[in-house]
Amino acid sequence: MKIVDMHCDTISELYQKKKLGKKEGLDKNQGHIDLEKLEAGGALLQNFALFIHQKKVDNPLEEALEMADLYYQELETHVHRIGPVFCYQDIEKNEKEGRISALLTIEEGGVCKGSLAQLRNLYRLGVRMMTLTWNYPNEIGFPAWNPEEFSQQEKSCDSKAGISQSFPYHKAKIEDGLTEKGRELVAEMERIGMIVDVSHLSDQGFYDVLETTVKPFVASHSNARAICPCARNLTDDMIKKLAERGGVLGLNFCPDFLTLPQKGQPNPGTLEALNRHISHILNVGGEECLGLGGDFDGIPTHAELPDYSYMDRLVRLLEEQGLRQETLEKIFYKNVLRVYKEIL
Repeated sequence: MKIVDMHCDTISELYQKKKLGKKEGLDKNQGHIDLEKLEAGGALLQNFALFIHQKKVDNPLEEALEMADLYYQELETHVHRIGPVFCYQDIEKNEKEGRISALLTIEEGGVCKGSLAQLRNLYRLGVRMMTLTWNYPNEIGFPAWNPEEFSQQEKSCDSKAGISQSFPYHKAKIEDGLTEKGRELVAEMERIGMIVDVSHLSDQGFYDVLETTVKPFVASHSNARAICPCARNLTDDMIKKLAERGGVLGLNFCPDFLTLPQKGQPNPGTLEALNRHISHILNVGGEECLGLGGDFDGIPTHAELPDYSYMDRLVRLLEEQGLRQETLEKIFYKNVLRVYKEIL
């Protein structure tokens, strides 16, 4: 089965390891994703996010540019195995040449500092998708939750935050959506052909994006809030609205986004929990709106999908559930490619 995955933090992880003097590359490393694992898992296209933790860096844009340099160095080193995507035709070209496609994304729209010029510069650099917020407010808008509003004991499993407690349910205030500058940036993203990603965005922010745009957008790495009631997941109404727009939700493999952990108990992650989200999303939004956004290298290891090379386990699970081959192909690659073909 061909696989398209809308979100991983592999480049950010390699960048942090490089700063510590560790020599790991995209060809082979100790993380969830490398070229060996991508090839074993059937990867057609992998999105690579440049994740920026605004509270830990002095200059977010400079940090993103350094990560982008690492990304392109890795692609150049392994040019016969993986190639960049700037337009939809690059995906087709790479596949014909037997190469995996790599699509560059930003996770934290705050790197633009509200500047349309910097947004366009990132596009010129090859960025083709941007997650508007992470876990903190920025010039674009407000996040689904802000860790500064909670005590240490209430915070998330999100490994990028370095925390391992249960994830709180929190919905931002109704007025906490996109800013006026955020609406400008989202409109400009749509104009230039950069995919709008609402994962991490507040509930009101989602509806503001819906109002501001006319083309499909994505939630690159989120699940169903009706199954696991945490803020990072989408409500049924959001799933319906995303589907009606022709957008795609990328299934996130983070165990705490799949099932809320019991206090004091480990939450290793199961295929059965993934299946509950898949079934619900298909029932609510239909088979055109679901894709993959595993969040590999940005989450704790999922016990039954420990890295990308195990993606066939998810394929087999859904085959055993009786899903038609056409539906499986839509989930694993066709839905996302449809959006990419329209936007890129």
